[in-house]
Amino acid sequence: MQNDFIIFPNIRQIKIYQVVVSLQNIFVACNTLRDEIKLVVEDLGSTDPIIWIESGLHDFPEKLSEAIQNQIDKIANVQNIILLFGSCGNSLLGLHSSNARIIFPKVDDCIALFLGGNERKRKIDKEVPSYYFTKGYLENESNIYSEYNYCIDKYGLEKAKKIYQKMLHNYQEIKVIDTKAYQPQEILSRTSKIADEFELTHQVVEGSLKFIYKAFNEEWDEDFVIIESGNEITYNDLAVL
Repeated sequence: MQNDFIIFPNIRQIKIYQVVVSLQNIFVACNTLRDEIKLVVEDLGSTDPIIWIESGLHDFPEKLSEAIQNQIDKIANVQNIILLFGSCGNSLLGLHSSNARIIFPKVDDCIALFLGGNERKRKIDKEVPSYYFTKGYLENESNIYSEYNYCIDKYGLEKAKKIYQKMLHNYQEIKVIDTKAYQPQEILSRTSKIADEFELTHQVVEGSLKFIYKAFNEEWDEDFVIIESGNEITYNDLAVL
């Protein structure tokens, strides 16, 4: 399981059960963001360690919350634990550390994290309600197309199409987010096929990694929530999202 590992950039992968060295910052991040985080880490020359949480848990907020808390509980002698997640179905609710601050970006979900914030995502969705893909999301997450294929296997093509026509009636477009961490051409043939299957338009939209850069640069301003050690993340903390 990838969430059992801690990654020190540019150093070999080391299996851990508790961090015993003294550190300023440690990151806990979803593996779906790996390409984007790797780009930022290499650009900044960051040596902050990163613990990766298994992809595919976003559909199960309680399991995602448990996986993140399990990693937090293994961390000692660190001042700041930075979570690179969106709120993701309130999966951050209740997370806590007895000996470190918890810091996370003010975004509803990882899509807003890739687009530069909630406001931009809402503006784009207001213009054209969309379903989003990145390379990491297409390859690592349970997504609408993988679920559709599962539905075909279980119920047959005709019934699956009827189910997903109802599910997607509010969507108009498939959008691929160009985060600059990969070439969109790498996945456009697959996302275009998905758009055709669901009778949606298809477009590439410019992404932004400003939240990830700010996180690694310790620019924890109004775009971030800071929870002091000993406190839990509450609904009020998530209400700012």
